[in-house]
Amino acid sequence: MFEIINRQYGRTFTLKTAQEILPLVYRVTDEASKKVKYLMGCIDALPDKKSFRAQEFEIEVNAIIEKWQNKMERLGAKPKGLWIADFDNGDGYFCWRFPETEILYKHGYQDGFTGRMLVSLNGDSYAHSDSTN
Repeated sequence: MFEIINRQYGRTFTLKTAQEILPLVYRVTDEASKKVKYLMGCIDALPDKKSFRAQEFEIEVNAIIEKWQNKMERLGAKPKGLWIADFDNGDGYFCWRFPETEILYKHGYQDGFTGRMLVSLNGDSYAHSDSTN
């Protein structure tokens, strides 16, 4: 069972504890992203993108994203963008982006997503150019 975190205090993760919680983070993110994708398709199919129905879909999309962010925070992760979650490791963050199935990257507190470096098993980091940025 995973511990629900008080958002005020945060949580510090080891790579192992971040990896242990990742299946739940992945599942929650997968569900939210599928709902958002479906609703965005509904908006795209509407002839009038400014109609009342389009606005209803947009409100629903925003609610799903907000709910996802709240769930990430309750699990101790920090949502840093759409479907991106950081896990505080005391020296920076382990960085995960959906649909990655493992936590393979980290970055410093000031570096952000573009400063991601590959995490190796022996604790060293390697500069990494993530071509999917």
